[in-house]
Amino acid sequence: MPRFIADFHIHSKYSRATSKEMDVEHLAGSAKTKGIHLMGTGDFTHPFYLADLKKKLVPMGNGLFTYQDIHFILTAEVCNDFYSGGKGKRIHNVIFAPSFQTAERINARLQGYGRLASDGRPDLRLDARDMVRLVLDIDPECLIVPAHVWTPWFSLFGANSGFNSVEACFGDQTANIYALETGLSSDPPMNWRLSALDRFALISNSDAHSPAKIGREANVFDTDLDYRAIVSAIKNRDNGKFLYTVEFFPQEGKYHFDGHRKCDICQAPRESMRNGDVCPKCGRKLTVGVMHRVEELADRPEGYVPPGAVPCKHLVPLVEIIAEATGKGVDTVAVKSTYDSLVQRVGAEFYILLELPEEQLCAELPGRVGQGIIKVRRGELDIKPGYDGVFGRVNIFGEAEGKDQRDQLSLF
Repeated sequence: MPRFIADFHIHSKYSRATSKEMDVEHLAGSAKTKGIHLMGTGDFTHPFYLADLKKKLVPMGNGLFTYQDIHFILTAEVCNDFYSGGKGKRIHNVIFAPSFQTAERINARLQGYGRLASDGRPDLRLDARDMVRLVLDIDPECLIVPAHVWTPWFSLFGANSGFNSVEACFGDQTANIYALETGLSSDPPMNWRLSALDRFALISNSDAHSPAKIGREANVFDTDLDYRAIVSAIKNRDNGKFLYTVEFFPQEGKYHFDGHRKCDICQAPRESMRNGDVCPKCGRKLTVGVMHRVEELADRPEGYVPPGAVPCKHLVPLVEIIAEATGKGVDTVAVKSTYDSLVQRVGAEFYILLELPEEQLCAELPGRVGQGIIKVRRGELDIKPGYDGVFGRVNIFGEAEGKDQRDQLSLF
């Protein structure tokens, strides 16, 4: 089946701060609505969840599994808590496994480093390098991917507990790291600024804690729905098979730029660096953001695209486009009703956002909803970066367009 969408990194109801609906049934239902063909299971390290997966998922014999019409791949995120160079490090990594047997063997080894039943994403007193060796000794077909690599906490390049390079973290196991997860806090263009990352594939996933959030970042492939074919496309950075990633706008993150919330100061990293990273109003230290960290490590200018890089597309979720187009809250019954009506009548969310021709968008989706999707596709947006705990905003329609032009939900 060519051209399928995959979201590898999610969490189950056994992880902290997750919806009780994060189970196989609800994941499959939400995946159908969104147009996602392959879901990561997440949390296979949790014994209760793994038992549930074994009851409900049907093995395909090629490293993937099915539930109804949705395919699944065994994945789990772990937190490696260890010391390196005399400093405490906390790094999250995603493990891909090709079979239940492999997952069980991994769990049997990892339980010596932490309580797997305590959380769907367990804390392990285990060096990240040693974990890579341990997992690949169990099954060399496993894939280990550092998660959300620029998040200030719990990530490979995190400003608070990370490293300045992949090699510094993984040492002699660096050769066995083939991909990095950009996470919601970064996108491929940010990572392309580091020439040291050129040899790594950049994958994007939702890290969802509720069914509604799956697919907010995802990956698009043109391979067989087969574990080895997918992992090969990732490892080889084959842009004929790994077609592109779907990206959240990282500017929406609440620590994208530097800033000082009390003084209403938001600055790009270069401006902060010129002024010693202090607030121009009060003179106190600014809260530095993710882009600051990228700027520290980058050796290329903004806008550089490495030859052969897997491209990306930035999207705004359909429910958010409807909400802005109609002037209603994202979580309102009216917006949800409109969303449900559209995906039932027109097609899955990703089909509407990515593939529906513009003339059909205008014909099938009333007024500003179709216009909003077209504006997002063209990048015609007003983006205000987040800073110092203040979420950024992506505005599709400017205030000049007027509130009186908002669609009436009765049209749907």
